[in-house]
Amino acid sequence: MTKGEMTIREMCETFDVTPRTLRFYESKELLFPVREGQKRLFTRRDRARLKLILRGKRFGFSLEEIRQLLELYDIGDQQETQLRETLKAGQAHLRDLQNQRDELDEAISDLNDQIALVNNLIAGFDKKRA
Repeated sequence: MTKGEMTIREMCETFDVTPRTLRFYESKELLFPVREGQKRLFTRRDRARLKLILRGKRFGFSLEEIRQLLELYDIGDQQETQLRETLKAGQAHLRDLQNQRDELDEAISDLNDQIALVNNLIAGFDKKRA
């Protein structure tokens, strides 16, 4: 093992993921660990990619979107294309999240109104009984 490489156990502990998750990302060609016999060794590049994968998943990107954005790293234009495409995708996801939040806020408000209405109806029944 060379300096800077991590075992699957170290990756799991560092990033709070399971070995199954790492193997899944490897099968989807998102991570490319070095093989030493049966052992997988993850490079600095793999660690950087995993950070981006986990962040992308948290923001709602699909694995395919993440894979496509990660592939742009190797174009050779000092990551200009990757940064521009990531920005564009990030802005679109932000709009989607804001729309979802607005819809949730409206649903919460409507549900609060309905709960208040039902509480008032029940209070009316209780007054009649008293």
